[in-house]
Amino acid sequence: MKREFPRDNPPLDEIKSILERSKKIAVVGLSPKEERDSNKVAKYLMKNGYEIVPVNPGQKEILGLKCYKTLEEIPFSVHVADLFLNPTRVPPVVDQAIKKRVGVIWMQLGVIHNEAAQKARNAGITVVMDKCMKQEHEKMGA
Repeated sequence: MKREFPRDNPPLDEIKSILERSKKIAVVGLSPKEERDSNKVAKYLMKNGYEIVPVNPGQKEILGLKCYKTLEEIPFSVHVADLFLNPTRVPPVVDQAIKKRVGVIWMQLGVIHNEAAQKARNAGITVVMDKCMKQEHEKMGA
């Protein structure tokens, strides 16, 4: 499989704005294992005042929080869907985010799917790809 490179990421000032204004983040693919990046990032975000909503079909609870099987199953709105997924699993989650009217889809480091990203943008969703939310928050002091 040929490696994709992200196209059309928002400028840094917009990424900073996303981090400043977004408070409720669905972490899709959140692992209960402490050594996993998804777990570390979620803990960091919680410590920095974000409300985390775990999404993992194989878990009932992660980090002491109710875990949802899908993005669509969450009974309230979220500002950001932060994706810790294999890129091949991104398109159906983008479809769910469009239906749920999520404002931002954030694909973590190594997660790139330009076609799904364009579909989300066409639906009015801001997309960030191949960037770590924790690292961007630390860099910008958001």
